[in-house]
Amino acid sequence: MAQLLIIDDEPSICWGLKKMAESLGHVARTASSAEAGLREAEKSPKPEALFLDVRLPGLDGINAMPRLRERLPDAPIIVMTAHGELETAVAAIRNGAFEYLTKPFDLTLAEKVLDRALRRRPQEKQPSVTLPGLQDQIVGHSPALQEVFKQIALVAGSEACVLVRGESGTGKELVARAIHRFSRRSAGPFVPVHVAALSPMLAESELFGHVRGAFTGADTPRTGLLEQAQGGTLFLDEVADIPLPLQIKLLRALEHGEIVPVGSDKPRTIDFRLVSATHQNLSEKVAAGTFRHDLFFRLVTIQIELPPLRARGADILELTEHFITNLTTQNQLPRPTLSKKAEAELNRRPWHGNVRELRNAIEHAVIIARGGQIELDQFPPPAPPAGVPSDGTPTATLAQLIQQWADARLREDGEREDLYERFLSLVEPPLLNATLTHEFGQCTSAARKLGLHRHTLRKKLDQYGIE
Repeated sequence: MAQLLIIDDEPSICWGLKKMAESLGHVARTASSAEAGLREAEKSPKPEALFLDVRLPGLDGINAMPRLRERLPDAPIIVMTAHGELETAVAAIRNGAFEYLTKPFDLTLAEKVLDRALRRRPQEKQPSVTLPGLQDQIVGHSPALQEVFKQIALVAGSEACVLVRGESGTGKELVARAIHRFSRRSAGPFVPVHVAALSPMLAESELFGHVRGAFTGADTPRTGLLEQAQGGTLFLDEVADIPLPLQIKLLRALEHGEIVPVGSDKPRTIDFRLVSATHQNLSEKVAAGTFRHDLFFRLVTIQIELPPLRARGADILELTEHFITNLTTQNQLPRPTLSKKAEAELNRRPWHGNVRELRNAIEHAVIIARGGQIELDQFPPPAPPAGVPSDGTPTATLAQLIQQWADARLREDGEREDLYERFLSLVEPPLLNATLTHEFGQCTSAARKLGLHRHTLRKKLDQYGIE
């Protein structure tokens, strides 16, 4: 049994959490403001865990956290908000929040978080940190994006290497910039490097620098991009494309904190935090022998998965308004409005190019509309799906589609535990139908082709209602 304190100005939230706590054998007290919560925190018995809302009348939850921490230094604080933003997530984590829940949340999730909070060992108090403002905003409030905000907040204060994975156009560099901005290195440089754009012949020189006379044309010394990130953050975009010989040098730089410019035999000390990104599967490249496994483990200390825009449907119109505001302000254009049909089209499109495609579509429409109403026919055609793996075979296409389906289900139905059964129910019927058709409906020969016993095949046909 534990003593809990719930601070929220919504009676329904207090009631629901209190009932949940009591059903688990705990004792819960409630408060409708931070001030009332601070008074409750001084009463005996002392609360052993807290649920704290961010937006409260009077003193808000974030500013109340240091004062609550003074009174209850070892009690985990679970922050709740219906207005999740990156700044809020980072502020909550930096002020010592144990977990960050976005309303509305399921009580089952709250129960799991509470269980983890009560089982954890007491940790030292984390100091409050003044957060710099965001210039390059990550726009949206969808549950998928809230999870990204939480991960950024958790990793920003560390020195760990971070790998950001996501489809092209999902905003991987924005995430890297946010990690830098909220880190202890924010006063240092942020150096973005698009690996795929580096010249194969000069990549080593561009990354590690060179001394004068190192090769033909090297008339002046060059400071490499790694050294330019001294004291700050290096962002390697499309890190999967680093040539194998350079992977060895990068690994040494990360492990020993030093580089050797081309043409030199004197190492130079470097100090930067590495954030890398890719849309490829690095594990597959390691298995194929095109990416070093030891470098892989250095890069993937922490991994952040960015959701595609199709998994962030709730953010599309918010992003649209954000882009319209930016584009009309930058280009000194009159601000257009969206017709209902245009809104419906934005929500309907699959957005294979993700946020980058959406911005391009809005810019196209803003220019055409010239301050009037944006109509359906003012958007450019939808982008085609991203290319399949390099060989383009049906097998490769199928593998990519399965991965996309699984990724989407894992994001949307993370609590369910029947993914394999759902996958079988999706792929078995067309496979059985195709085989039966090929064998002219003969069950015995179809079972032989499938490698199944005919009784097993008959059971599956009955299961799916296949004649």
